[in-house]
Amino acid sequence: MLARERYNQLVTDRRQFLDKAVDCSKLTLPYLIQDDTSSRPTHETLNIPWQSVGAKCVVGLAAKLMLAILPPQSSFFKLQVREDKLGEDLPPEAKAELDLSLSKMERMVMDYIAASNDRVTIHQALKHLIVGGNALLYMGKDGIKNYPLTRYVVNRDGNGNVLEIVTKELISRDVLGFELPKPTTNTGVDETQGGHTDDVEVYTCVKLENGRWVWYQEVLDKIIPGSRSTAPKHASPWLVLTFNSVDGEQYGRGRVEEFLGDLKSLEGLSQALVEGAAAASKVIFLVSPSSTTKPSTIAKAGNGAIVQGRAEDVQVVQVGKTADFSTAAQMSQTIERRLLEAFLVMNVRNAERVTAEEVRLTQLELEQQLGGIFSLLTVSFLIPYLDRTLLVLQRTNELPKLPKDIIRPSIVAGVNALGRGQDREALTMFMGTIAQTIGPQALGSYINPLEAIKRLAAAQGIDVLGLVKTEEQLGQEKEEMMQQQQQQTLLDQAGQFANSKLADSENMQGMMQGEPQPPQPE
Repeated sequence: MLARERYNQLVTDRRQFLDKAVDCSKLTLPYLIQDDTSSRPTHETLNIPWQSVGAKCVVGLAAKLMLAILPPQSSFFKLQVREDKLGEDLPPEAKAELDLSLSKMERMVMDYIAASNDRVTIHQALKHLIVGGNALLYMGKDGIKNYPLTRYVVNRDGNGNVLEIVTKELISRDVLGFELPKPTTNTGVDETQGGHTDDVEVYTCVKLENGRWVWYQEVLDKIIPGSRSTAPKHASPWLVLTFNSVDGEQYGRGRVEEFLGDLKSLEGLSQALVEGAAAASKVIFLVSPSSTTKPSTIAKAGNGAIVQGRAEDVQVVQVGKTADFSTAAQMSQTIERRLLEAFLVMNVRNAERVTAEEVRLTQLELEQQLGGIFSLLTVSFLIPYLDRTLLVLQRTNELPKLPKDIIRPSIVAGVNALGRGQDREALTMFMGTIAQTIGPQALGSYINPLEAIKRLAAAQGIDVLGLVKTEEQLGQEKEEMMQQQQQQTLLDQAGQFANSKLADSENMQGMMQGEPQPPQPE
């Protein structure tokens, strides 16, 4: 079957999800997802929402997720030696050297990611996930490309695994680099309208065949020469991401859709308040038709001018809806607060004294609410992204091939970082409770300092290799210190013995010369 025909078949299942994504985008970021499934995007004027709370929530949550899954100052993964292989295939003393080599490889991978534009594209994909619930990433040679929901369709099996992907793009003829045949009438592409004679529709068909991903591109129902490619099943460059997955559905649901009711209510209240405030701020003077004061006199009078007239002849038009406006304003503030809490925007209590501990607990509570989101992103994005990056670096010989039965990569960001943060809080609170109840001296008596330091470092994601002294190093330093003390003691004793011998010899010489000797102590 042609890729164009297969795309048109799968578009029907996407329709309801795309409509909902467009509704969510109109209330948050209107430019993100537009109701445009044609080849050539329209240039219609986008509707501007009456409130910016939706945009603030989406951008804030996307930034928080970006910093959590791809932290800029640390690695989001760790290459570890399997514990069950130590002592069997590897000697235990080789673990330190392996850890140093693996740590160097981790830095090479992070340098490769930092030099690319991956973070920019991933941040854009996160906004698509939050608003529309779906995003497609392609990890090509020139970097990552993000496909919005309007440009791809997917087909899944009963367990939710992706079986087929078809994308649709509009590409210039000059970019393709080869002569195209004349368009036929059954392609569905009319290249004579709008003057876009240089643009053609390019379909990319991705399928899972015999345990490997296979994809190719078609233009005008013809396969583009050299467009066929394959990839292992576990390291596919095509990453289909969803925010919330529902069993039996081909596409995901976004975070905005869960709170679409509040956003619509806030949009209506914001419009009413803005229009009402504009009407209330309009100043109109009414002059009685039977009064001697002329309207032109009032209009021409300057500030502080003195004119003839009676005060009761001139009145100002008042809306008189202050109570109604206050009710609407209170309701909009309540909805805004709910939305900010739902999208994990930290809102510190407005008071004269807000302690640092209160702010820290608020941040921890917000981070703990991201646990379910982190779990889904870790499985659907971080693990495939890491596998593909390692495969690309190994193919270019920038990294050596890692034996899968000995070395295993593990994700240390996202939900795992939340787990480490909770371990740090529990350990710190435990040690603080002991110091307060039993006394600070109990920490040195009952707590192993080296083990406590290692657990705190692990909870904060810090590599202790070469930083914290091992028990062997501490024992060796203690032994060397004892030897130095023994040598110093022997030197002191030898010095005292030499001084006593010198004093005895001087006394003996004095007796032989007949010099009076000092009285000996009794």
